[in-house]
Amino acid sequence: MATASFNMQSVFAGGLTTRKINTNKLFFAGNFPNLKRNYPVGVRCMAEEEPIKEDSAPSTSAAKPLPKSPSPPPPTKPKVSTKFSDLLAFSGPAPERINGRLAMVGFVAALAVELSKGENVFAQISDGGVSWFLGTTAILTLASLVPLFKGITAESKSDGFMTSDAELWNGRFAMLGLVALAFTEFVKGGTLV
Repeated sequence: MATASFNMQSVFAGGLTTRKINTNKLFFAGNFPNLKRNYPVGVRCMAEEEPIKEDSAPSTSAAKPLPKSPSPPPPTKPKVSTKFSDLLAFSGPAPERINGRLAMVGFVAALAVELSKGENVFAQISDGGVSWFLGTTAILTLASLVPLFKGITAESKSDGFMTSDAELWNGRFAMLGLVALAFTEFVKGGTLV
């Protein structure tokens, strides 16, 4: 250990030095005449038409059009998986979209009941809200999964102002809004409005 440490210190302390290398002792392929290799290199032309002669005068007949190379097929979209486990996987297309749709419905319903009856979210859940929640969850989950099982994505039907990305962002904000509404009512001890 001490020797390695001393060697490292001498390398760092000594700085950069130059040494002369004796090139007579180095072995190169040029020093061995039997190891020289000469590979024959050839070029083959694979022209399909006759070559155009530069010396000849241009002919008056119409030139033959060159055959068009087949254009590559348009890129195909990857096949969407319709397996139940792939659709409901953590990064699958269904969980965030279903939760976002449920949150949008839940947030609007919670605010509407709060404005009409004056009940907070926890009172709404305990006053028969669980059955409404379960029914809405079943209906929206089935309505969201049926197109996915057919291989239809939300992105393929998305155009105009309400795109699939806008739906995802609205769902995310509704999830945050629903949690914020419940937390605010819990801290405040009453309704928000």
